[in-house]
Amino acid sequence: MQSIDWTDYQAFLAVARTGQLTRAAAMIKVDPTTISRRLRRLEARLGLTLFEQTREGQVLTEVGEAVLVEVEAMDISATKISESSASGTGLTGTIRVSCSEGLGSWFIAPRLTSFFDRCPSIALDLVANSGFLSPSKREADLAIVLSRPRAGAVIASKVTDYTLRLYAAKNYSAEGGLPCTVDELLRGHRLVGYIPDLIYAPELNYLGEVSPQLQANLRSSSINAQHRLIASGAGIGVLPCFMGGADPALVPLLPQYRITRSFWIVTHKDTHQLARIRAFKSWLVDQFRSGGRELFPPILQVPTS
Repeated sequence: MQSIDWTDYQAFLAVARTGQLTRAAAMIKVDPTTISRRLRRLEARLGLTLFEQTREGQVLTEVGEAVLVEVEAMDISATKISESSASGTGLTGTIRVSCSEGLGSWFIAPRLTSFFDRCPSIALDLVANSGFLSPSKREADLAIVLSRPRAGAVIASKVTDYTLRLYAAKNYSAEGGLPCTVDELLRGHRLVGYIPDLIYAPELNYLGEVSPQLQANLRSSSINAQHRLIASGAGIGVLPCFMGGADPALVPLLPQYRITRSFWIVTHKDTHQLARIRAFKSWLVDQFRSGGRELFPPILQVPTS
């Protein structure tokens, strides 16, 4: 059998982890044609069919699943060797981090300069959107999620609780002014929230926790869009305090209603000990600890008019 180029295995890993040629190409920074060529070359040299083509993309065959286990072990070993050889010059490599849109935009991104002060040679992919990438499926190296995963080859630890509250714009205008009770909130106020059938985690059902009668009638799948709607005075809605409290244009409402959620850090059990992943996790834990008042602020009395 002819020797196989390691880049062919890297192409295989990228497709296995993303499920699509275009996403795999973006992951390893080559064009899709190159990915396809490397896959065909790898299958030819192994004499195996590693993927089936479907409408959604590439799906591993049974033999492809078996090859994936071996190639992932090779990849981990190669990464450890690389980290060991680079130990004298600082950490290198790429970390892909998955988190919610609000957490990534409002809490993590503004603090990342301090991480790069520690690890200037690390490349970081911050995937902050609606939904999470899976460390179990190797879609991400580390994920910050809203609940403990129930399955998968992962290590999960609860890192912090955080608070959410009802907010309105300071210049919010409605008949009767700002509501002071749920009954007042139900009368003549537009509510901002998620689109019910597009909620990607049950923990995001905030309004129902304040009162089952509350239903959003101005909805978006994006928490950042919801924030902009609330800040513009279009309606009243629930935001994490690290978002709402950071915007001077907003005022919190109904202080008796404080919603508590949690963040969990999740890594794959085979890669959680990699130096760059440990470094980022350590930095992230420090940020959650130092940002406690933003995540879980004290109760303050709020003006009612």
